[in-house]
Amino acid sequence: MILPHLPALQVVVPLLAAPLCVVLRRTAVAYGLAFLASWAAFAISVLLLLQVLDSPGGVISYELGGWAPPWGIEYRIDPLNAYVMLIVAAIGAVVITYAGPSVAREIAEPQRYLFYTSYLLCLSGLLGVTVTGDAFNVFVFLEISSLSSYILISVGATPKALTAAYRYLIFGTIGATFYLIGVGLLYQMTGTLNMADLAQRVPPLAGNRTILVAFAFIAVGVGMKAALFPLHIWLPNAYAYAPSVVSAFLAATATKVAVYVLIRVYLTIFGAEFSIAGMGIGYVFMPFAIAAMFVGSAVAIFQPDVKRMLAYSSVAQIGYIVLGFGIATALGVTAGILHLFNHALMKGSMFLALGCVFYRTGAVTIESMHGLAGRMPWTTAAFVGGGLGIIGVPLTAGFISKWYLVTAALERGWWWLAALILLSSLLAIVYVWRVVEAAYFRPAPAGAPAGEAPFPMLVATWALVAANVYFGLDTRLSVGVAERAAAALMGGGP
Repeated sequence: MILPHLPALQVVVPLLAAPLCVVLRRTAVAYGLAFLASWAAFAISVLLLLQVLDSPGGVISYELGGWAPPWGIEYRIDPLNAYVMLIVAAIGAVVITYAGPSVAREIAEPQRYLFYTSYLLCLSGLLGVTVTGDAFNVFVFLEISSLSSYILISVGATPKALTAAYRYLIFGTIGATFYLIGVGLLYQMTGTLNMADLAQRVPPLAGNRTILVAFAFIAVGVGMKAALFPLHIWLPNAYAYAPSVVSAFLAATATKVAVYVLIRVYLTIFGAEFSIAGMGIGYVFMPFAIAAMFVGSAVAIFQPDVKRMLAYSSVAQIGYIVLGFGIATALGVTAGILHLFNHALMKGSMFLALGCVFYRTGAVTIESMHGLAGRMPWTTAAFVGGGLGIIGVPLTAGFISKWYLVTAALERGWWWLAALILLSSLLAIVYVWRVVEAAYFRPAPAGAPAGEAPFPMLVATWALVAANVYFGLDTRLSVGVAERAAAALMGGGP
């Protein structure tokens, strides 16, 4: 039977497909393998989520090699990582559907099979982070995804892509080192790396200095990986100079998985009582989250390059996700997890729309988008659809998660925080409107190229736009799973 082995297959399928791309060395074959592996991973993620939701305890445990945890490595899936796994696998499947024409346009033929190899490794690493129940394995899978990300970014069309990849490498290495030191200190004090076992052994050691140092090291390390303000310096150039496919994929998945690690470590390993009541982690992260919301959006307003604008917008949106965690209630954590899911849909659709623009025009500056609505109406409408979600307009997924954030703030009696959430959302109107104004109200330059991008690119882009609207109307899955995950994390059961 295959079903009992789905947790292992979630990682193994893309991980085995990657070296096959190198062995076969043909672009068409490599793309076919990447396509099949990505959609297989999505199908597996759906099955795993259904299994978790139907499981009496809300947890699936898979013992690698038949070694019982904590002695052996365990893949442990609960509502939280099943939820994150679903959005990562879904984005991976949509992006690979989009990738064929875009990669052919932006990446030289000799590098394309290597591109798909790196893409599969990155996807495998991100899925591995979500599925593993071992703290050291999180580091291993983070590095698999990070190393492949550096390659994916570096194949961008301009030399600046190499600089961006190198900066990301430096920050990523520092972040991974800090995380690894923290995990090493935890192992020194507890003798285990299994997350469920750590969750039992760490809280009784709450006053130990080594545990407190581990707590701090992990915060800095994962904060760098998640691009939490002010540790976000690597992110704008990485998104701006990477190929279009890479920008969309990383913007929708990489930082979300890092935030998942942050939530998993502090609310599972250290526990909600120690992290929130004992260490006041909510009050630590909240100022940085609020600063990210305003600084990221404010800087985005003045960017002439739209990819760079969306990169700074991502810094702001990561602030919203972490803010839910900082509110430190079940409703706040629900809002943060929900925005993690919704932002992947919104920002993914906007970066894919920009990839369509680049395919046809060769540029993504505000100036190059003058008159774009008349030349590429479907692409422009898709970008606006994603932008409405970022603003938080009703009937979009972004409205739902911001509503939950505002409600969580008011539940704590923090009306001032609710006002800041609404005020920062107004800044998003400004930078989205700059593109709308250029596309709809400025004349197209003479001789500007016209025509939509190839059909697969449009279909993939609109799939995420449609999902953005769907989850703004029907929240049974998105909100339901987020609430169940938050209740388990905060000690309220599965």
